Amino acid sequence: MIIDRAEVIVTSPDRNFVTLRLTTDDGLTGLGDATLNGRELSVVSYLRDHVVPLLIGRDAGRIEDTWQFLYRSAYWRRGPVTMAAIAAVDVALWDIKAKAAGMPLYQLLGGASRTGLLAYGHASGQDLPELFDSVRKHLELGFRAIRIQSGVPGLKSIYGIASNATVETMAGVRYDHEPAQRGARPAEEDWDTRAYLRHLPTVFEAVRSEFGPELPLLHDAHHRLTPIQAAKLGRSLEPYDLFWLEDCTPAENQEALRLVRRHTVTPLAIGEVFNTVWDYQQIIREQLIDYVRSAVTHTGGITHLRKILDFAAQYQIKSGMHGPTDISPVGMAAALHLGLAIHNFGIQEYMQHGARTDQVFQQSFTWSGGLLHPGEQPGLGVELDTDEAGKYPYEQAYLPFNRLADGTVHDW
Repeated sequence: MIIDRAEVIVTSPDRNFVTLRLTTDDGLTGLGDATLNGRELSVVSYLRDHVVPLLIGRDAGRIEDTWQFLYRSAYWRRGPVTMAAIAAVDVALWDIKAKAAGMPLYQLLGGASRTGLLAYGHASGQDLPELFDSVRKHLELGFRAIRIQSGVPGLKSIYGIASNATVETMAGVRYDHEPAQRGARPAEEDWDTRAYLRHLPTVFEAVRSEFGPELPLLHDAHHRLTPIQAAKLGRSLEPYDLFWLEDCTPAENQEALRLVRRHTVTPLAIGEVFNTVWDYQQIIREQLIDYVRSAVTHTGGITHLRKILDFAAQYQIKSGMHGPTDISPVGMAAALHLGLAIHNFGIQEYMQHGARTDQVFQQSFTWSGGLLHPGEQPGLGVELDTDEAGKYPYEQAYLPFNRLADGTVHDW
């Protein structure tokens, strides 16, 4: 199977997606997700200008060799742009190999380790009544685990919450569905850590009182806290039995998590902005986290993320793969196949894409009883409708950023 065509396809049905499609000389095609939210065109250039010329004429079956070639031959290694581009190639090659074998990809990865993948949805509200309505809606949709994000009194617009300003800007689309807003500049949001730390435990107390002790609850602090603030939050949330506290502090400072661990037993999930196993070495080896948050799309593909998760398994650390709407249906399908096969699966983030995205990317996965399954079609089980994709050209979009009350730029 020799690669004789490679196409980089950009489409923006509900948001911008970057897809690599490889075609072999015997007519097999494979798809890979290369979307990097807010910086999509940087990966487009990396693929079109630097990677695609290297793929033509290569054996599509040599997945590990191609991964090592693309990683090592660039010399300038790692980083989100490089690893998203490599991931797209890697997943497309796995798609081709599974189609050639006539089986769903998870079978090539060792077969199913479970009947389906527990997924969590995103509930949010500016106040408790709105949050409770969102939780009930997710329960009606079949979710058996739910992330809780709440507005903070005195703050106008913060991560994960549909604010009036962002709803108006995005023509009625809820902020927590897709925070990347189309326009020439990123939106500015506000932040007050002390107000957040005071308010959030009262939110979880109310949610537990309303929905009981059995429902798994998650929360994303989204990198906004210092280590001691993260430790304080983790401890204050212990009475409410969180499934996890995500990205409690910027994890570039790996040693910071030692301080957090000393002060709380709330489980920690880290890594959606990590790109390689080297980002995880210390925090896995020292058991400073409980869940690996990386996405197939941003972490070098199935080949590399599987190695990270195998490493994590030695320390009883589980997967919690990133899966919001900035992961395309192609990247989501790759996560489902990998999650079904590995032993140390934990939970899968799942945000439902919009109707136009589902028209562009035709998918075979199933959602039933709170569980996802990638389906039984050969390969990934996703096909790209190029005619439909062509209706939605790229539109410039940025993720928001934060400022404190005194004007200081803060982690979003």
